[in-house]
Amino acid sequence: MNEPVVFGLPADKGRWLYVGLGLLINMCLGAVYAFSVFRRPLEELWDIGATQSGLPFMVFLGVFSVGMVIAGRGIDRWGPKRTGLVGGVLVGAGWLLAGLSPNIGVLTVLYGVLGGAGVGVLYGCPIAVSARWFPDKKGLAVGLTVMGFGLSPLVMAPLLETSIRSLGPLPTFSVFGGALLVLLLVLSVPLRIPPVGWNLRGAAGPSELSSVREELDSAAMLRTSAFYGLWGSFTVGCLAGLMAIGIASPYGQEVARLDPRPAAVAVSIFALFNAGGRPLFGWLTDLLSPKRAAVLSFSSIIVGSTMLALWGEGRALVYFVGFAVLWLNLGGWLAIAPTATATLFGTKHYGSNYGWVYTGYGLGAILGMVLSGLLRDITGSYVLVFPPVIGLALVGLLLSLFLLNPVHEAPQAAVVPERSGARRARRR
Repeated sequence: MNEPVVFGLPADKGRWLYVGLGLLINMCLGAVYAFSVFRRPLEELWDIGATQSGLPFMVFLGVFSVGMVIAGRGIDRWGPKRTGLVGGVLVGAGWLLAGLSPNIGVLTVLYGVLGGAGVGVLYGCPIAVSARWFPDKKGLAVGLTVMGFGLSPLVMAPLLETSIRSLGPLPTFSVFGGALLVLLLVLSVPLRIPPVGWNLRGAAGPSELSSVREELDSAAMLRTSAFYGLWGSFTVGCLAGLMAIGIASPYGQEVARLDPRPAAVAVSIFALFNAGGRPLFGWLTDLLSPKRAAVLSFSSIIVGSTMLALWGEGRALVYFVGFAVLWLNLGGWLAIAPTATATLFGTKHYGSNYGWVYTGYGLGAILGMVLSGLLRDITGSYVLVFPPVIGLALVGLLLSLFLLNPVHEAPQAAVVPERSGARRARRR
């Protein structure tokens, strides 16, 4: 078939522009990670506590995860452009209408449910596009695409904080909602997957790392042990990472004995590790295989957590290195999981398949946020959060080693009769 033209360029060059589009889309969607700048202003506006002010964010994460499952089928059926446009409208509407909220309950519904559903619908679209256009570099392309989500708070948090100071929290929701609506619709229009039968020029077939002998739909995927290995590893990786990441600033002040300002600066630097972990571990998943990348990730989580549990008291260097490792790996799992989904189960049903895998993130995010706070309240120390993190990482390591295996890999013995049969056919 003729080589497709992408943005006026040959496909091998033009396809990188889809990665750029995906990164920008994720920069918009990742504004949710800057929600913390709204919490204190909302508490003062409505005279509510910290638990109530965190409700929109927690609901957002849960709906986001569930929305991925529902929207994944839409990506496969209607394509990334149409699905992305629907998601963009929902995200923009959620933010816009949140500015009209009279109380935290209504805000939770509009921002958490409507906005979270929009991000769930749209999030998988640029990932599916990158995975399809890069059969040779799925991990790197997907990692760069989702890097925007990790970088977003560095850009969005200062902009939102400035707007809140000048306009107030509710008008800020509406102003940013209008901007996000326009940006996401414009960025979603060019999204498309390659034509059927296209393969990168010069590539003999699927990526060397691909273990797929046939494309699996969600029903078939859910019957494989590899899915449960991937889902379990992803859940544990996110749970362990978020348990630690949620306490980065207070640990720095209470345990490492940093002043509040250096601790805040450190968290901003950690966010760069979170973003950088995505292309790094995406590339490593391409290079090594999903199983080996997962084992490397859990091993480094164990090392970083052990440092913080045993030697973090009063040591700024240990604090910085340990948390940098944990933030790097949380970002890493958000590249390992989508890359492994495409590598193990194929790209034909990718949207739906990754939606199921992504529910592990939603469960890990909610449990991680709750457990880290409970452990601090029960034990009286942030140091004692890390033994459970180490235990979880060991569980993830075992899941990866025993279950995260290629599917439909034909045994060598089955190949021999086929070849001998072919030779007999040639003789006839």
